[in-house]
Amino acid sequence: MTACPCNSGKAFKDCCGPILDGSVRAATAEALMRSRYTAHVMGNFDHVANTHAPEIRSTYNASAAKAQSQGTEWVGLEITETTGGGQQDDTGTVTFTASYKENGQTYAHRERADFRRDDGVWLYVDGKINPGTEPRRVVKVGRNDPCPCGSGKKFKKCCGA
Repeated sequence: MTACPCNSGKAFKDCCGPILDGSVRAATAEALMRSRYTAHVMGNFDHVANTHAPEIRSTYNASAAKAQSQGTEWVGLEITETTGGGQQDDTGTVTFTASYKENGQTYAHRERADFRRDDGVWLYVDGKINPGTEPRRVVKVGRNDPCPCGSGKKFKKCCGA
């Protein structure tokens, strides 16, 4: 069994495979989210583009996404919350974390993605990156203030040198 990259615990042929090859439609918003992640893993950027809602489709550049993905290793998908998006729903939200490695460093892309169903087809509408986090506040560090790196030294003798 070849496990599906979306971490569903299912075989690829029984999970995202049929959605990516077009033989079935995603039954839920979560299934579409998983297939879009798997498409990134497999370099199938046409699937990602084709699953955007029509009003945002022109904002996605598949060739730029492909170029940006060079050197990226996708290492996992975790669905943290799903609201709506079931087989009887017309809208849904999927909150997820997609982990990846670049240049030996592991990163996490967190997003709350909105989906809707048009004529029986689930589509990605919009997403909020790092949902629920406070906006980053920039605080000016004075030369004699403790260094924000946590070294215990004054800023001027540490990172401000």
